[in-house]
Amino acid sequence: MAESTTQQQLLTGWDKPQLDLSKADWRSSSRGLGDVQIAFVEGFIAMRNGGSPENPSLIFTPAEWGAFVSGAREGEFDLT
Repeated sequence: MAESTTQQQLLTGWDKPQLDLSKADWRSSSRGLGDVQIAFVEGFIAMRNGGSPENPSLIFTPAEWGAFVSGAREGEFDLT
């Protein structure tokens, strides 16, 4: 994955760089049955709506992703 950071300047209160997701290797969730897609880019996890890929993506650090997945497994999030 040769994606590069398009902007090194960080936003106030935002500790993640703006990532170039244009060449990300997006993978479908739910064995291809769901609309959620994820990609691993520069040490971060990006998540988007596969049905509307032009919309903004959510960016997670590995720790945030782990907490999100753990919460989802425990029923904290309704992913339907």
